Amino acid sequence: MDMRKLFIKNALIILAAAVAAAGCSPRERYVAVDGTMLGTTVHVSARTSAAPSEIYAGLMRIDREAKASMSVFDESSLLSRLNANTTDSLDLHIARNIALADSISRLSGGRYDITVKPLVEAWGFVAKRRIEHPNVDSLLQFVGYDKIGIEHGRLRKSDPRVQIDLNSIAKGYTVDLAAAMLDSLGSEDYIVEIGGEIRCRGVNSRGTAWVVGIDSPYDGNDDPGRDLQTGISLSGESLATSGNYRRYYIDAEGRKVAHTIDPRTGRSCVSRLLSATTVAADCAEADALSTMFMAMGADEALAFADSHPELPVYFILDDGADGFEIRCTPAMRDRIIPRSR
Repeated sequence: MDMRKLFIKNALIILAAAVAAAGCSPRERYVAVDGTMLGTTVHVSARTSAAPSEIYAGLMRIDREAKASMSVFDESSLLSRLNANTTDSLDLHIARNIALADSISRLSGGRYDITVKPLVEAWGFVAKRRIEHPNVDSLLQFVGYDKIGIEHGRLRKSDPRVQIDLNSIAKGYTVDLAAAMLDSLGSEDYIVEIGGEIRCRGVNSRGTAWVVGIDSPYDGNDDPGRDLQTGISLSGESLATSGNYRRYYIDAEGRKVAHTIDPRTGRSCVSRLLSATTVAADCAEADALSTMFMAMGADEALAFADSHPELPVYFILDDGADGFEIRCTPAMRDRIIPRSR
């Protein structure tokens, strides 16, 4: 073959290969994305061909959507308007959370209840100033998961003064939305964490299961990850922890008032159960179940866990001697990775 023709042929082959390479997606690699969502921290680590900026933009879209739907702090959110009775029309996010919350409420015999907003507000855990001695009995008449329902996409209330607080489930649900976004980008290995609520898939950059730390639940441990009690190995699962060692105050009588409210008594639920960690397929479910256990208190939570050994649960309790007692179900035991000392 003529050398000039051979040169042209080879040049065309190289050019075609370059064009084909330019049309392919960038090589997948692990990227990390950090920021703020729902007023707390968000962290994503994912093996993906997407740019970190694309993932961050997706997270911010989800953040805006979640706040516009489920925020109790934004008076213009759909949830706030439902609570104010200026609308009864539900979106998909709130409808899904009400349905899941109803199932957890029934499972717990009413210990978990998203209609506690009047009580949470009175005790000072929403934006408004707390009432020093709230009239609990007057508020309890508007609390009860059986006082709300969904009919043809609309919220039904037995009394217009019933109000909903989704803070015990919305953060986990938003983690699920972020995970779905990563799924849509084709990522098969990732971890999403928003304010301690986590969902993961596949493996980490070392090719092993993801390891999630559980904080030691002593008062004053306000820096997540600073002092860990243990680690939990996860892959293709979600994890959420609820505790009463960060969001609390001491009242005028010197009593601890924690943000978890017992919907049956209307009062802060403080027991020797310091934190409850639950693993579930969806983070919204794990979030709600962990809150359920804290609302139950130590004795009921332990009894419930004993009767559901298939549910992965990790409890940290006050041992009465300035230390911790650890209790976990058989389903959680194999996931535990003790911290190195």
